[in-house]
Amino acid sequence: MECMKTMNDSNSSKQTDAPGGFRVAGIGEVLWDVFPNGQRLGGAPTNFACHCRQLGATAFPVSCVGDDALGRRTVEELERLGVDVRHLQTSAAYPTGRVLVELDETGKPDYQILEGVAWEQLEFTDGLDALARSLDAVCFGTLAQRSEVSRRTIRGFLKRMPERALKILDVNLRQPFFSRALVEESLALANVVKLSDEELPVLAGYFELTGGVNEQLAGLRERFSLKLVAYTRGADGSVLVTAGGVQETGGVAVTPVDSVGAGDSFTAALCIGLLTGMPLPEVNQFANRVAAFVCSKAGATPILPESLKTIQPNTP
Repeated sequence: MECMKTMNDSNSSKQTDAPGGFRVAGIGEVLWDVFPNGQRLGGAPTNFACHCRQLGATAFPVSCVGDDALGRRTVEELERLGVDVRHLQTSAAYPTGRVLVELDETGKPDYQILEGVAWEQLEFTDGLDALARSLDAVCFGTLAQRSEVSRRTIRGFLKRMPERALKILDVNLRQPFFSRALVEESLALANVVKLSDEELPVLAGYFELTGGVNEQLAGLRERFSLKLVAYTRGADGSVLVTAGGVQETGGVAVTPVDSVGAGDSFTAALCIGLLTGMPLPEVNQFANRVAAFVCSKAGATPILPESLKTIQPNTP
């Protein structure tokens, strides 16, 4: 029971929902990406929440930080980005998470994810129970499930969400913290899945998906009764697969700086587009524009330009 202290007593508890917006959460890791030239806030579910907030939703990062200087800096940065930190827990026994990041000449990152950190100790609370029941969407991944404590919390959280809610699995495979069983159990809890061109071959091997890429995606969707599978191809765009068929769009040309957080911004734009009921071609194009912009900037959560905030969620 290491992460039971939350931010409920801070000024953040006075925050209210964004007017007319949806309620979404990113549950899992919050951490700092340590680059050769400095540190930047990250963690896929946290990045997702921050981008959803920029797109008009009320957004909750659900994770745990250490009772240390970096943990306090995390809270300050998240408050600056406008998300609601009431469900960010604090551990006295474990430090705030960090990842050592190296970038190749194209800006593609390589990660060394440190273990024995606070986000592995996320505890299920009455507050998380109430939050889960109130949400329109959540994003979760496989990495934060590497510890039994956080895995149990994430799965309990998902099971308490409304049936109508989007439960988005960002597969986000990180060596060596995944297995066939973990991926399969996570897919069974989701109704929307986002994966990359690097991750599909792994899942195709796990689940004996055959045929071309689109056939494999359709097979994955059918096997796990998913509403939608989103497949990202970097600069080559993305594919959305539903029961109604396949929708493809090309990428958006930009000069890349680094790709950290680009996939998370794609997932956030996809989420908001689906919640608003946009046609799938528009959702796909919008998500690619947002991801391309993030690729063109340093860090995982750059401030989006107003031209990318044209989709404002309405109460369903």
